[in-house]
Amino acid sequence: MEEPEPAGAAPPPGLRSLLPPREFLCSRKGQLLLAESVLSFIIFICYIASLAASFMMAPLLEFLLALFLFFAYASKLNEKFKGLYWPLADFLRCVTAAIIYFAISIAAVSKYSDGASKAAGVSRRELSTSVFGFIATIVFAIDFYITFNDLVAFLKQGSSDSPEGRKSEGSKSTDSMKTQIPTRTEEPNTNQARREDDQALSSAECTAN
Repeated sequence: MEEPEPAGAAPPPGLRSLLPPREFLCSRKGQLLLAESVLSFIIFICYIASLAASFMMAPLLEFLLALFLFFAYASKLNEKFKGLYWPLADFLRCVTAAIIYFAISIAAVSKYSDGASKAAGVSRRELSTSVFGFIATIVFAIDFYITFNDLVAFLKQGSSDSPEGRKSEGSKSTDSMKTQIPTRTEEPNTNQARREDDQALSSAECTAN
């Protein structure tokens, strides 16, 4: 007879590969990406249920991008595909998302808060959608501020590892060696001059005698 599986059994390997690791979920980047995904999905649902359905494409795209980067960082695709500029793409995504959410939140409040909307009883939904939009703006602003520091460190590392940086370092070393060579060759020249002076003095004394 087969023994029953314990209650706290680990999930199968196929399902475990889809789950993000606990270290990434506890990290600051993982929490920000998870918050961005949840907020974008909530704003998308709110826009579908309101009169401002024309703005639903922006939160849908931001939700898909945040979800893609969440699983990309969780599965460490940024370490496997180092040819892509992950910090730069993440920084541009956060900047554009913060600007878009701020703009559509203001547009939703100003466009759908008139008397007709209030009479129809839909102004509360637009107001709640705008509140979530402003919260998402703050979250994306925090994310692009943190990502900017990572981007600066990434660009500094790339410039130091580039062939041009290595060539500049090599040219500096050759220039330093060239400046050191004349100092070494000056010593024999000074010794030779002293010997010539001594010979001139000795010849002068001989002629005087």
